[in-house]
Amino acid sequence: MATTTRLNIRNKRATFDYEITEKFVAGLQLAGTEIKSLRQGKASLVDSYCFFVKGELWLKGMNISEYFYGTYNNHIPGRERKLLLKKKELAKLERKTKESGLTIIPLRVFLTDRGWAKIEIGLARGKKRHDKRESLKLKDAKREMDRIQKKF
Repeated sequence: MATTTRLNIRNKRATFDYEITEKFVAGLQLAGTEIKSLRQGKASLVDSYCFFVKGELWLKGMNISEYFYGTYNNHIPGRERKLLLKKKELAKLERKTKESGLTIIPLRVFLTDRGWAKIEIGLARGKKRHDKRESLKLKDAKREMDRIQKKF
């Protein structure tokens, strides 16, 4: 598998709001000005999610800002984008979302060494309010431990 380079856009709310059970890497079907804008790091994954239409996986809510130098050929920033996965992975994801009430959320967008835009998606279950409080407590405790370790 190719490694990441310059770009790494993360969905920070995802791990707070959801419990991630399984991760997949998918390709993104992008227009010409979308990849140029993405390489500049002008994208946001906040409030985005994935859904199935006729056996294909689509990403909704991802915002890629318009390319500054794009003319009338510029893309629509909030359009739905198709995700590229193998048939077995698509079937597995569709089965899991239908039977067990899981949802598919984007975790991060990155570029490979070859320059391909990829997205890491996660099969997730929503956290309850008390689970979110527990996550905050663990995060604060870890931060405190790191602070104490720095002193010594």
